[in-house]
Amino acid sequence: MTFLYILIAILIFGVIIIIHELGHFTAAKLSGIRVNEFAIGMGPKLISFGKGETKYSLRALPIGGFVSMEGEDESSDDPAAFRNQPVWKRLIVVLAGAFMNLVLGFVILVIVTASSEAITSTTVADFYTDDASSHVSGLEAGDKIVRVNGMRVYTDTDISYQFQTDEDMVFDMTVIRNGQQVTLPAVKFDSTVLEDGSRALHIDFRVVGEKVTAGSVLSYSVGKFVSVSRMIWLSLKDLVMGRYSINDLSGPVGIVGAIGDVVGSTEHGIAFADMIANLLSFVVFITINVGVFNLLPIPALDGSRAVFLIIEGIRHKPIKPEHEGMVHLVGMAALMLLMIIVTVSDVIKLF
Repeated sequence: MTFLYILIAILIFGVIIIIHELGHFTAAKLSGIRVNEFAIGMGPKLISFGKGETKYSLRALPIGGFVSMEGEDESSDDPAAFRNQPVWKRLIVVLAGAFMNLVLGFVILVIVTASSEAITSTTVADFYTDDASSHVSGLEAGDKIVRVNGMRVYTDTDISYQFQTDEDMVFDMTVIRNGQQVTLPAVKFDSTVLEDGSRALHIDFRVVGEKVTAGSVLSYSVGKFVSVSRMIWLSLKDLVMGRYSINDLSGPVGIVGAIGDVVGSTEHGIAFADMIANLLSFVVFITINVGVFNLLPIPALDGSRAVFLIIEGIRHKPIKPEHEGMVHLVGMAALMLLMIIVTVSDVIKLF
């Protein structure tokens, strides 16, 4: 089964990579920029053919892809070269890949939401027991949760994030009750101490399931998209602040394991349709993650290239290609080193 999980992971990453590179490719073509090669994968070429000015290739290693544009990393006299285009055109081309990843995530969100039996709301339906801790400490049936620990709540994902990251298991909540905004300063939940010393919170209430309509699907999908994007930003912030360590990151091996958990859930009574929905939700998280991460101003990523273009636009003078290229080369080396460290960590976790 592990081989199947690897194939599924390759397929998922393949689609995400193709969509990303198609964003760069389409924006470049529409901007009149000469594209020398459109490649899926890295390393030796397996298949290659030319059409017009562009060579299309499939490469041996399914770990990325690229769009090679004329004059992208060096000077060129070709009027259609990347560096000979206005800054705004180049900026669109650079950001198009991440944009397409975000669009893919939103489209899948709409599909998953529209296929569900009901839409999960943030309104409390009832409690599992009359003496539920959250109920005793102030939460009531019918309350619509709009803030948790000061963070605006768009979907149930925001509530789950706060529940998973809070340390004292006591929450400052703001709810809408009977049309009025009510502040609940200390909503409490029971918890269990785990072997590693952390605590698992017990959610003691159910939420209302809303009817699936075109409006509710669109509204929930937009909110979920914002929730997931924000959760990724917050997780990155926590990593930088030292709340998480490198060991908490997952690379390809960890993602294959996560895919295995989702696909293998059918062996534990999960319906096939629910497994597919869970797998698509996982794909949503990955593709939005790729889109958001690529927008970061880290050398070698699209966000860094955008920063160089913005600087060029402000100073009306391009930075020397060799200098920018060196920055991206160092950034790529650092990212590859990080990937190796994370992969080794993932492998160690298997034993």
